[in-house]
Amino acid sequence: VEVEARSLPMELSEKGGVENNGFVQNEAFEDKETDTSSEEEMPKTCSVDVDPVAVEETVLKPYAGMPKEVLLQFSSQACYRVPREILFWLIIAGSVALVCATIAIIALSPKCLDWWQASPIYQIYPRSFKDSNMDGNGDLKGIQEKLDHITYLNIKTVWITSFFKSPLKDLGYGAEDFYDIDPIFGSMRDFENLIAAIHDKGLKVIMDLIPNHTSDRHRWFQLSRNRTGKYTDYYIWQDCTQAAGSVIPPNNWVSVFGNSSWQFDDVRKQCYFHQFGKEQPDLNFRSLAVQQEIQDIIKFWLGKGVDGFSFGAVKFLLEATHLRDEPPVKKSQSGENITAYSQLYHDYTTTQVGLHDIIRGFRHTMNQFSREPGRYRFMGTDDDEKEDIEATMMYYGTTFIQEADFPFNFNLINMKNLSGNSIFEAVDLWMKNMPAGKWPNWAVGSPNAARISTRIGREYVNVVNMLLLTLPGTPVTYYGEEIGMENIVSESVSEEHVNSGPVVVTLPEKSPMQWDGEVNAGFTEGNSSWLPVNSDYQSVNVEIQSTSSNSTLSLYRALTSLRNNELPMNRGWMCHIWNDSDVFVYVRELDGLDRVFMMVLNFGQESTVDLKAIVPNLPSEAVIRLSTHFSNAGEVVNTKLIKTEMGEGLVLEYKTAKPVHTMEAFQGKCFVAEKACYSKALNLLYVNC
Repeated sequence: VEVEARSLPMELSEKGGVENNGFVQNEAFEDKETDTSSEEEMPKTCSVDVDPVAVEETVLKPYAGMPKEVLLQFSSQACYRVPREILFWLIIAGSVALVCATIAIIALSPKCLDWWQASPIYQIYPRSFKDSNMDGNGDLKGIQEKLDHITYLNIKTVWITSFFKSPLKDLGYGAEDFYDIDPIFGSMRDFENLIAAIHDKGLKVIMDLIPNHTSDRHRWFQLSRNRTGKYTDYYIWQDCTQAAGSVIPPNNWVSVFGNSSWQFDDVRKQCYFHQFGKEQPDLNFRSLAVQQEIQDIIKFWLGKGVDGFSFGAVKFLLEATHLRDEPPVKKSQSGENITAYSQLYHDYTTTQVGLHDIIRGFRHTMNQFSREPGRYRFMGTDDDEKEDIEATMMYYGTTFIQEADFPFNFNLINMKNLSGNSIFEAVDLWMKNMPAGKWPNWAVGSPNAARISTRIGREYVNVVNMLLLTLPGTPVTYYGEEIGMENIVSESVSEEHVNSGPVVVTLPEKSPMQWDGEVNAGFTEGNSSWLPVNSDYQSVNVEIQSTSSNSTLSLYRALTSLRNNELPMNRGWMCHIWNDSDVFVYVRELDGLDRVFMMVLNFGQESTVDLKAIVPNLPSEAVIRLSTHFSNAGEVVNTKLIKTEMGEGLVLEYKTAKPVHTMEAFQGKCFVAEKACYSKALNLLYVNC
């Protein structure tokens, strides 16, 4: 019986079966194998003839759960080695191809628009935006309370005008302390909380800095007038002569606000120079110590988390050292009769040699804080050269030496009259003179200019906003223009409103923001505001316009959404199509994208234009994407007969395989800042078109 039992496995083997103990551990069998003492007692087994070839073939056949030693016997067989090698080299080739494709995409992809390019900028005059403590003055906490309004507008950049500690002689632009917040706006803790709240919402913040001058209450000036140490030459001092009880200045230089730009100081017994008010003495930027002071101020606020600066009045930083009289505009005019700034050519008090070296120094300091990914620090210059466009363009810097990201553009504000022609001239002047590869910007309102409604008429507010938000580059909106606020009447502004005597600044465009129809327009819960609220606040306010689909605010939001979401609008070509006394027409298009947007904007009287005759290959029909007459959106128009009424604006959309910028007839009329092409197959942008 024992022999028969022991021979059973062998019989199974002879039949081609193999006992698989790969998954079962037979402890009894192992013990039995180690029990050597019982070997003598074990009976001898009978021998059985087995075909060795059959056994070898059966044993080497793979099975589930093979131990490593058995598995290795198969690894060198061709049927396993060849597929493994093929798979290995496919993985290597795929990895190399993926790396090469990534490098190619990075090399061919255009530079992403930076934050100051991708979003409109919303400029806030803090004293007039929102009062949080019922004292009638807007403050930093008030701005924080209303940040949701900024995001509601689809805007991601806030520009806050000056809030330094100041006697407010010129509404805060003559700083008494560059390192402190004026108590009227709050505290440094309030500022830090505001910065944190802005960044928490994914927004950026720009602040004003006017380095040209300080307040006469500044500690530096007090030390300088007493000739204390290094501060002796922090300001521009010159000897004056006195005759018959009056001071005779060193030359005929006149301040921006009128009359002599020299003021006698009883303490130092010399005259100091001031380009603006006599309470705002000019710093001496030929002093390296003064330049370092400003660099330290920049570093301080960047360290607080500010994302950029607008440097104002920079063209005034240097004056000629020879102190010669400036030439009069009318050669026959005698020196004693010259009292107005416009009566002189300011050859010796603006844009002097060495000015741009100082500005490059500002840029260098800001670049030190731009090394962290995603934290680029923006630099703008706020100087209105008006007639000298070449001088303005110099603030962009050169191909190799960077200065400002852009000088702020006030061409649309400075227009003397409104028409389709004047709008074209203002736009064309900037685009044709802007250095290649630089980024344009546009503003239609500011703290120093009358509001759109007052300057050119309420009926043009919507079409001007449409222009602003569809031109290439960065648009700048002054608070309240998104709802069409107007200036308050000048008679309602008196000296008491500025807190410190007469000033040579304009106030009507700085009236409190109109939030709702409640008392004081929701600006303050106090009894009064620092300036009167406009009398139209019950019909022109954020609350009422946010609930109306055909309001100025609703159109503004639709335009910012269009700009943010359509590639041709935020980085495509801009081609001028037509202009006359009434309309200005241009297109926005992108290489590789067959969808084109055409703006037909009326700045005059009712007009009809045959665009089909002007643009070859223009489709016979186009769809109204947006209109200042809100009910027209979605309608189809005949491009041979485009009618617009006074102040009407249309954003037309059509498809074409022949974009305007490729047509010979429009060469020289098309501009692009950040060129990019669209690949429909890959759904990405690339550079080499």
